[in-house]
Amino acid sequence: MKPGVHPDYHPVVFQDSNTGTAFLTRSTVTSSRTIEWETADGIRTYPLVVVEVSADSHPFWTGRQRVLDSAGQVEKFRRRYGTRG
Repeated sequence: MKPGVHPDYHPVVFQDSNTGTAFLTRSTVTSSRTIEWETADGIRTYPLVVVEVSADSHPFWTGRQRVLDSAGQVEKFRRRYGTRG
């Protein structure tokens, strides 16, 4: 492997802005905001990245997924613009 090719992965805390849930993982993203996080070694300070959507609030993962009415949209389009025959 070439040296200097891979980015620097470091511990980062991501927080979901909708639910407030936070989790510690490794990432290449940086942030000027920090948070104190309790680990097995004690309390440490990590960069904090606030995200709009995470697995904690995404409709697919929470089971609150909306079903789009595609058939109704097609009928609405045909009523508005008619059909070609």
